[in-house]
Amino acid sequence: MLQRTYKIGEVASLMGLKPSVLRFWETEFPQLAPVRTKKGQRLYTDEHLERIARIKALLYEEKLTIDGARRRLAGAGDERPLLRRIHDELTAIRKMLDA
Repeated sequence: MLQRTYKIGEVASLMGLKPSVLRFWETEFPQLAPVRTKKGQRLYTDEHLERIARIKALLYEEKLTIDGARRRLAGAGDERPLLRRIHDELTAIRKMLDA
């Protein structure tokens, strides 16, 4: 099954960013490396879009520096998915006990 791909202009529009910002982020975040066609055109996947949204949130909402965002993406200090799963499990247990 082929994965959907997006050109840089589409991604910029979807994410509310300029293409130059995406190109810059490619140099700063090793996790963001789009596939390139033979002509050099960047092709982003849904996984890239998720990473871009995460980078944007880290930089613009959490106000992290590029270095801080890079470390967070690398896994240092991002316990929120684990905490979310624990919270959801405890909520489910509470509902079972209350029933």
